[in-house]
Amino acid sequence: MKAIVKGIKKDYALAKELYATGVYDAMYLAGLVADDGAMSKEDLQTWVEDAYCPALAESTVPWVAAEGRFGFELAALWVESPAEMVAAAGWSTYCALVALHPDNELDRGLMTSLLARVGRSIQSQPDRVRYCMNSFVSCVGTYVVELTDAAMATAEAMGAVVVVMEGTACKIRSPKEMIEKVRARGTIGRKRKTVKC
Repeated sequence: MKAIVKGIKKDYALAKELYATGVYDAMYLAGLVADDGAMSKEDLQTWVEDAYCPALAESTVPWVAAEGRFGFELAALWVESPAEMVAAAGWSTYCALVALHPDNELDRGLMTSLLARVGRSIQSQPDRVRYCMNSFVSCVGTYVVELTDAAMATAEAMGAVVVVMEGTACKIRSPKEMIEKVRARGTIGRKRKTVKC
């Protein structure tokens, strides 16, 4: 797929056509070749509503949203959704945003309030939302220097997180372990150029 992406680079119209097929591989490719800056709120809302599996809802759509113009706005909207996949997409979009944006572009008060929300509500959330909230704590702790300690405290408060992984071999990682691993490497706060892979 990387060779295909390299040949296409960015193509707004093609990405929309690919995503509209409803075919998983085409939809995933759409996220890799999307012209993120050209995507409208309406485009992204359609994509999140049509994301029928975790890989699309938690990777493809958040990647494009976070690297585009409406990431913060849509993340805030999506986390409030009663639809599990949409809410999961919102938390994953926040994960991507903290990985990409310099700390001075992040609303520290918002991030702190989101950590508090995770701490008090994660255990009552549906599986995919719980999974993405857990990832959010890890991302804040590893990418936002001033909030590393707050993320560690949140991880402690929320306790062990169990997610049914639909028969896969995937395991949910403890935010404390993830943050401590990154801290040991000395790379807390190192941002990413892209979240797409």
